[in-house]
Amino acid sequence: MKTYLDFETRIAELEGKIAELKSLSAEDQAEEGVSISEEIAQLEKKAEKALADLYAKLDPWQKTQVARHPERPHCMDYIDGLITDFTPLAGDRKFAEDLAIVGGTGRFKGRPVMVIGQEKGHDTQSRIARNFGMARPEGYRKAVRLMDLAERFSLPVLTFVDTAGAYPGIGAEERGQSEAIARSTERCLTLGVPMVSLIIGEGGSGGAIAIATANRVLMLEHSIYSVISPEGAASILWRDSTKAQEAARALKLTAQDLQKLGIIDEIIPEATGGAHRAREKTIRDAGAAIERALKPMVHMSADEVRRSRREKFLAVGRDL
Repeated sequence: MKTYLDFETRIAELEGKIAELKSLSAEDQAEEGVSISEEIAQLEKKAEKALADLYAKLDPWQKTQVARHPERPHCMDYIDGLITDFTPLAGDRKFAEDLAIVGGTGRFKGRPVMVIGQEKGHDTQSRIARNFGMARPEGYRKAVRLMDLAERFSLPVLTFVDTAGAYPGIGAEERGQSEAIARSTERCLTLGVPMVSLIIGEGGSGGAIAIATANRVLMLEHSIYSVISPEGAASILWRDSTKAQEAARALKLTAQDLQKLGIIDEIIPEATGGAHRAREKTIRDAGAAIERALKPMVHMSADEVRRSRREKFLAVGRDL
């Protein structure tokens, strides 16, 4: 059963009617002299047009809702679809294993790589286990450990970003959450191997930047990337979380805005209606974009890789 967002009411009505008609007996319809197949075709065409018209003019808040869609492909979906021989690596060697951040070695298009990503989970049990993709300090320390391994063995690093932000709990603060995020961000900047990051859903705050400070930052069309969530910004600025829609517009968090600002390098188009409506195609297209981004860097020296990354971030906002 599909999950519809609150602005997709009209689409839900049309697709519900289509499903209802398809479930009816063709024999019963024939007795009444009704061409059910023709009616279904007309409704499908109407629903398709309504969906295209709606998604052609999404506002930032609607894009935020699409980025958070529960059926949207998550990190493990991309790993399963793009990475062969994936071997997960666990633990930060300091405190514990954090399931919000997954990582390990594998092969991308036949090339050995290190993969790191944030996984939200796909059902209630896995979402709780993975803390809804909000990592604790040990998650970021694990990411640093895996980046160290990647550099030692000359493995390009691929990261899949999807988090509302780092976990803000008391225990996380006691174990040095901000320091862990800063160390992870610093390690991204100092890596001597190519790094490509893909924002697949939410890119929230330092929790996202900690594994997204890459040579090339790619972003799905309806993903978001910002310093704070719209709800958080509304609570701070207006003391009113109901102004999240206004905050979303002000934050410039859409892929289109971020590309204009030079913060991301490429937008990967999604199927009409969002990535969740064409999961396999979205993952294939993401893989092709990652391959394009990675190919020019694989023969660079460590110094060239670091210089390229440094120049990318120093150029952000230069021409504004």
